[in-house]
Amino acid sequence: MNQGYPRLLGDIGGTNARWAWQESADAGLEDISVQPCAASATILESAVNYLGSHGRKNPAWAGIGIATAITGDEVQLTNSAWRFSIAALQKSLGLERCLVINDFTAMAMSLPALRAADLRPVGGGTAVAGACIALLGPGTGLGVSGLVPDVAGRYTALSGEGGHVTLSASDDTEASLLALLRKRFDHVSAERVLSGAGLVNLYQAVCALEGLPARNVEASDVTNAAIAGSDPQCAQAVHYFTRFLGGVAGNLALTLGSLGGVYIGGGVVPRLGAAFDEAVFRQSFENKGRYRQWLSVLPVWVITASAPALVGAGRALDTLS
Repeated sequence: MNQGYPRLLGDIGGTNARWAWQESADAGLEDISVQPCAASATILESAVNYLGSHGRKNPAWAGIGIATAITGDEVQLTNSAWRFSIAALQKSLGLERCLVINDFTAMAMSLPALRAADLRPVGGGTAVAGACIALLGPGTGLGVSGLVPDVAGRYTALSGEGGHVTLSASDDTEASLLALLRKRFDHVSAERVLSGAGLVNLYQAVCALEGLPARNVEASDVTNAAIAGSDPQCAQAVHYFTRFLGGVAGNLALTLGSLGGVYIGGGVVPRLGAAFDEAVFRQSFENKGRYRQWLSVLPVWVITASAPALVGAGRALDTLS
């Protein structure tokens, strides 16, 4: 039985397109490649370039995680100009099957397959086996998902756009930062702060709050300066990024009842390195009044694996119709 092999697997964010090849059910992922989305005009061009550069032909199935909500055949990325029809993509690539899901749904599907070496613990106790699991991750945007078990213990991955919930403040300084951001954005979502662009937004808001001019910076500039300790405002931006992330993660854990733990994916947190203060994160994560003790025992992990959503896209092909 073919079982849909060989497979083309994709993880498409707002900045990069990651592709991989899986030859058979017993094979691991091969030819993992990262291409800037801006290098290709369309997702089809990106896929064709990938297949051609690695000498791969005729995938039977494709599983692709996309950084946007999937509501039908037409797909428009939230933080990229790419727009496409799933049916047209399937036809153009000659696929028997083309499954397109939210990228964080794909990442959630990968969580049961992650090993201890793929994770960095950030406090808490021991996960409850078979319980709900929460997932969020700042990258180009903010992805949110989770795994919910059924009565037989099988997990279903959530597909939503939790990164666009309204961001709230836990003290007066956070409220002042959000007030400054509301002058720029009609809606200050969690993604406006908890993303690469969000780090820059926070840096600019910190400078405005302190009455200082803001430099023209990229997210990497903020991160590097915070790690080096060379710019107090960049360090403050990362500090408040960590606090807001802890608060949003705690809200998600309470909403899902995620006794199975909380996972942090995306590219931003791993790049922060030592500038990500785990104590600050845990304080904000647990600062939920009467549920402080409940949250204090929940384990949190930062995902350090290089391509979890590609693994999840493959698992989705086996479990989703």
